[in-house]
Amino acid sequence: MAWFLLVLAGLFEVGWAVGLKSFTVFPDNVQQQRPSVQGAMLIFDDRTGAPLAVVDSGLVTYWKTAADSVYGASLLARPNSKTLLIVGSGIVADSLVGAYSALFPGLERILLWGRNPEKSRVLAGPHAHQKAAVEAIEDREAGVKQVDIISTATMSKQPVLDGKWVAPGTHVDLIGAFKADMREANDALLTRAEIFVDGFDTTLGHIGELLIPLNEGTIRRSDVRGDLYDLTQRATGRCAPDTITLFKNGGGAHLDLMIAKALSNWGS
Repeated sequence: MAWFLLVLAGLFEVGWAVGLKSFTVFPDNVQQQRPSVQGAMLIFDDRTGAPLAVVDSGLVTYWKTAADSVYGASLLARPNSKTLLIVGSGIVADSLVGAYSALFPGLERILLWGRNPEKSRVLAGPHAHQKAAVEAIEDREAGVKQVDIISTATMSKQPVLDGKWVAPGTHVDLIGAFKADMREANDALLTRAEIFVDGFDTTLGHIGELLIPLNEGTIRRSDVRGDLYDLTQRATGRCAPDTITLFKNGGGAHLDLMIAKALSNWGS
């Protein structure tokens, strides 16, 4: 069985706390109907070093990942977007249905695609109450071609999105890749899209999604037009309605710490 352990640390110099997030990734767990990613986040007082809280890292990831991605989409996707495709059928995919529905109330259809069609159908079931119709599909290419927003949340090392399928004006939200050998989008998509990231430090140097094409010369550092700071403070964003925008969600320990604070309510 292939598995690995990751540890992330975060510190806010504003009297908040120090956070240490540890989690394991056991991909074969899905065969036993167990989560593939499990862990915990430890919170320490930044003045005394005293432990303040232990928070389920899965819960932190559930809220953090969706919030990061949907915030990026709110700045880059076309406001009149009607259709969303979520690629993946795990916990993060589940959180994205509710998060996108909340920030894009105009959505009419949410399509779910996963390698296991049955898992996608099971995932769609609990979301029948959403205003948008939530449905599982089996043809990934057809799904990509007909939507306004695509959000990928897989554990794939090989691209699951082909840039040739993506229609002009689409916003693409890439979540799953978090290691140097992982990618969800191919070169054809990266060369067609306006590229943005949540943070330069959390994406460019260690996530294969951008690290591999940068090292191979497929794209240049200057092709990454901005991060969330640029999008919110420098009026950077989509150039035209028919532009394909791409947002790489790299996460980051600072986001984990903010979400953990909200969940555990320490210091209140």
